Formats: sequence, structure tokens, C-alpha cells
Amino acid sequence: MKQAHIKRVRDLVDGVLLLDKPVGLSSNDALIKAKRVLNAKKAGHTGTLDPFATGLLPLCFGEATKFSQDLLEADKSYETTVHLGITTTTGDTEGEAIDMRDVDVTLAQIEAVLPQFRGPIMQVPPMYSALKRDGKAYYEYAREGITLEREARPVTILKLELISFETPLLKLAVTCSKGTYIRVLGEDIGHALGCGAHLIQLRRTQVGALTIDGMVTLEALQAHEAPLTLLAPVDALLSSFPAVQLTEELAKRFLQGQRLALGKEEGLALPETLGRVRVYHETRLLGTANLQEYAILAPERLIAAAH
Repeated sequence: MKQAHIKRVRDLVDGVLLLDKPVGLSSNDALIKAKRVLNAKKAGHTGTLDPFATGLLPLCFGEATKFSQDLLEADKSYETTVHLGITTTTGDTEGEAIDMRDVDVTLAQIEAVLPQFRGPIMQVPPMYSALKRDGKAYYEYAREGITLEREARPVTILKLELISFETPLLKLAVTCSKGTYIRVLGEDIGHALGCGAHLIQLRRTQVGALTIDGMVTLEALQAHEAPLTLLAPVDALLSSFPAVQLTEELAKRFLQGQRLALGKEEGLALPETLGRVRVYHETRLLGTANLQEYAILAPERLIAAAH
């Protein structure tokens, strides 16, 4: 007799896990493992890290998934080690070496080259990337030996600092806009130095306002007696937004999606600047909104009333 398959009942879990992603694991695999430990019903990550990369991978659960887009758009910081003299098919350790050159580079030459990569630059996305053409990822074409023409895209390198240089290893600290490929940055620096390069180490240290403080490894998560206590609250994703406090009556109207004219309300402290805000009633996060001219509060993303 065939045994009936019992579907696992998952829990409504809300919060943010600051995962220290290990090397060799895709972002999606890391998410699946964390979701299983927390028995969470709904989860998502906030932009992928390459399998060979480590570091900060914020995972969103439940209501936090509504705000994950903000982290996709956020600036990100990394520390990376660039191996000069060897070029690979992927720009990192995952690929095969395709060119090897002697490294006859001085510290002065490196210091002279780095400024051209600071600020707004144009960057050609790598073939080994998840970008798609005709519904198919670039890396799938690359694995078939096909190289497509790719248009250079504007990105911004907000910080590019030399940490150390011991031939042939160049250690850098980078803060950049969304859509920046650190692999390509490393390759382009190697090209500018005339010797080629690939990344052998990449660690993400910051995403928006989230830092490596409070990061948790998968091993620590799996071993913890109460793993849910390792989650940061949903509003950890929104810490860079000013806060607006509403009365109970205004909170009800806000959660119904109503625009609120807060200029008429007495005793409400409002931010001095217009724009996106996080909205509360006492300690409870209600969602995000846009504070517009004449103190109009326009709801944006709302937390479900049951939470």
C-alpha cells in the first residue's frame, strides 16, 4: 500500500537573517537551508553573491520580503583579493586559466591606476552572469562556448582603496552601486596594469545600512536551540529611513491604504525632509510611506494587519 505523503506545515516567520554565506554555496541554496531550519513559509534573498564569494547575505522572511527590493537597490561594500598575472574564463577561481603573464608591477603603478576606476565608470557585464538574453542566462550561453556582445553599463565606484599588495596579490576595499561586478573590476584593473587578473577571494561586508555586525553562519543557525531569536526585526531593513509615529486612529486608516494629511494633526513629530519613511504605531511597524508636500503621508508597502 502506497504511503501518503504528509506535507510539512511551515510557520509564519517574520524577520531578517544576516547570514555569513560560506564559500561554494549559491545564494539560493543558502536561502533554502536557512528556510528549512526556521521552518519558514515565505523567504527571499536580497541580491545574489557568487558561489565563490562569502559574507553578508541578508535573508528576508515573511513580511520582510516586502522590503527586500530596497536592498537590491542599495550600495554594497566588499573586500577582495585580486590575483595579478592570471586571467580566467569567469574572472574568479571558478573558471579555467586562459592567460598567464609575469607580474612586474610596483605599488606606485597600482596607486596610479586605481583613480581611473573611482566614481562613475562604464562596465561590461561578464558572460558568466545571471543576466538574461532571450530568456536565457548569459552563463548558459558561456557554458555552450558562445560569447555574446554586451553593452557597457554605467556603475559607480564610491570607494576603492588599497589594503595591501604583496606580488602577485592585491587586496582592495570597494564600495559600489548596484549592478557592479567586482570580478570585472578586478579584471579591468589587471588589464590596466598590463598583466591581467582574476579574483581569488571576495567578501561582502555591507549592504545598505546592514553590516557584518550580528552575522550568523549556517552552522550556528543549525546548532542554535532557538534559531528564531537570531532574526533581526523586519525594520532592520529600513533603518536608514526616518520614522513617523501615528496615533491608533491614524494607524488604522494608514493600514487601510489611506493617504493621511498629517499637517492637521497636533503633537506629531515629522521628519524635516520629504521622502520615504518607516511608519509605526508605538513599537509596531506598519509599513513604509512617502512623506509628501503639505505633510501628506502616502502609504507604500504595508505590513499585514494580522502581524
